[in-house]
Amino acid sequence: MRRQELDIQLKTPEQIVKMRAAGLVVHAALEAMRDAVAPGVSTADLDAIAEKTIRDAGAIPSFKGYHGFPASICASVNEQVVHGIPSAEQILVEGDLISLDCGAILDGWHGDSAITVGVGETDPALLRMAEVAEDSMWAGIAAAARGAANGRGRLTDISFNIEKVIRKAGRYGIVDGYGGHGIGTEMHQEPHVLNHGKPGRGPRLIPGMALAIEPMITLGSPRTLELSDGWTVVTRDGSRAAHVEHTMALLDDGVWVTTALDGGRARLGDLVTARQP
Repeated sequence: MRRQELDIQLKTPEQIVKMRAAGLVVHAALEAMRDAVAPGVSTADLDAIAEKTIRDAGAIPSFKGYHGFPASICASVNEQVVHGIPSAEQILVEGDLISLDCGAILDGWHGDSAITVGVGETDPALLRMAEVAEDSMWAGIAAAARGAANGRGRLTDISFNIEKVIRKAGRYGIVDGYGGHGIGTEMHQEPHVLNHGKPGRGPRLIPGMALAIEPMITLGSPRTLELSDGWTVVTRDGSRAAHVEHTMALLDDGVWVTTALDGGRARLGDLVTARQP
């Protein structure tokens, strides 16, 4: 079913269960890569680990071939914000910060998630930035759950709560022009979900909506540029960046974070649906 205002695809509870299956594949791939991150490992090595995990589960990498993207993951190191192309020549070194973004298709439904990981001994300021990005993501998801429950939620309530957590935590840049998105039978659907803005705007948050929430922040300026490869987005000032993401779906009794192993229970408590198996 489509909600016509922005052509937002609304999912049935049964379809959200299928999205959960895809989400668990993505979770497994990200955890396999997290365990493998170490000095001396290439981003191509991580891509191979993710692809094997996804295909062994009977799923298909969402990213590979998407508008010509050549790999199964985006691996963005240090000043690379998003869409970094894995390479055998890009070898991780002690102190790097890497964002790993992964998607999978299972039975026609998508999961999409990202983590930011330090390589070996990492500057605590970088790890703190990744933690702030994660906290802001969960704040946005919680706002969506509360707004859907009370019937007053709007899309930009997510954006506002993401920004509020980041601003309160310190002087981080919030990358503009990139953000979250609807997800379902396609990886990218309407609506676009900004990581900043005023609350109370945009379409209502209602059961059946599925969104990928993905803050991207920097230690410096939020301004970015795209490299000549046509994919990799980097900070203009060379500052380090962090990117995290989860896929979430709204049901009539709560939210389900389909790419989190516990469905989001540890961070969201009773806001999580009781339906999840």
